[in-house]
Amino acid sequence: MFLTRPIAAVELATPRARIVHLDMRDTAFPFEPGQAIWIGAHGQPQRKPYSIASAPEDISREGRLQLLVGVDATGVAGPHLPLDVGVEIDIEGPAGGFTFPLNPTERRFLFVAGGTGISPLRSMLRHALNVPHDSIGVMYSARLPEEHAFANELRAMANAGAIELRFTATRVTAQEAWAGGRGRMTQKDLAPLVHDARTLCFVCGPQALVDEVPGMLHALGVLRECVRIEEWV
Repeated sequence: MFLTRPIAAVELATPRARIVHLDMRDTAFPFEPGQAIWIGAHGQPQRKPYSIASAPEDISREGRLQLLVGVDATGVAGPHLPLDVGVEIDIEGPAGGFTFPLNPTERRFLFVAGGTGISPLRSMLRHALNVPHDSIGVMYSARLPEEHAFANELRAMANAGAIELRFTATRVTAQEAWAGGRGRMTQKDLAPLVHDARTLCFVCGPQALVDEVPGMLHALGVLRECVRIEEWV
């Protein structure tokens, strides 16, 4: 599918990322939770892939599609994507096979994210809240505490009892005030979120995380067919 839609809003996600809202009112755009789109400013050839951070239900309800877009120190995403309200954006997609199943037989879900890898997992998570389940866990690693995107939303879900949530920051110092975990994600961090062998796990983030976490989950007893990874983020 190819279409052109304007940027409706841009908000701060972290010092290195922005949440870009695309106006999708009166526009049918079917996709599966976890899929991505290729986008760029209208009329120029360069497009880059971004995972959709919204659930399909969100777009139907709100008329907006959200993306988590990395930026440089000056807040610029790149020449392909001016982050200004009203800019027309060309969209191609959706694409990708890292998706939440249509009718999962499992009833426990775990989302393991690193950095901007939270984006497709947020889409899946928000969808998973609407399907029959017994528990939903989120383990989220970032370099610094302020680099956890959607942190307030995730904490609100946890406070409401909707999810089990754990954060870790890999570069926080011992002197800094931080209630989450410190250092790289470990098997010990994941253990409280794995409730049985058929916990359906989704892993997305930097290559080191994607390489290491499946082994930790298997060591905790999760069946291999219940661990799904996305490597392109």
